[in-house]
Amino acid sequence: MKKIILFFALAIAINTQLHAQKKEIPSAKPGVKYGKEIQANKAISVGKLEKELSNKSIFTGKIEGKVVEVCKKKGCFMTLQRDGQEPIMVRFKDYGFFMPADIIGKTVVVEGVAKKKETSVASLQHAAKDLGKSPSEINQITQPKNDINIVADGVLVIR
Repeated sequence: MKKIILFFALAIAINTQLHAQKKEIPSAKPGVKYGKEIQANKAISVGKLEKELSNKSIFTGKIEGKVVEVCKKKGCFMTLQRDGQEPIMVRFKDYGFFMPADIIGKTVVVEGVAKKKETSVASLQHAAKDLGKSPSEINQITQPKNDINIVADGVLVIR
């Protein structure tokens, strides 16, 4: 009897988890929010963020930027455009929310913590794979990268 009850409890737990993972991610339209409720006021540009991080090691606040890439697997990260350099990686706190594929090209405000950090070759290759890069492009990643990374609590689509 205990085995039957345990079996049903396990089946219910697995079923609940599978339904939670299939939760629909809302389309990226102006005003749509992901994660923590945030407002667009007092957001700085990606260029201003770069200047802020040239003087200090960490920035906490809001950053406005244009999304140029998103994880193709499940939207677990995105990148923000910047002039003349590779985009800035944005991940989401505790993988608590994800981005839809149609967020590419949208201007967003992200709120969270930005800092310069070194990203390992393995992490860079994993991200490249999730972005749908070819095996030859992935194999060209052979050096770690010291760059800005953002961990966002919330994202707001503004246009």
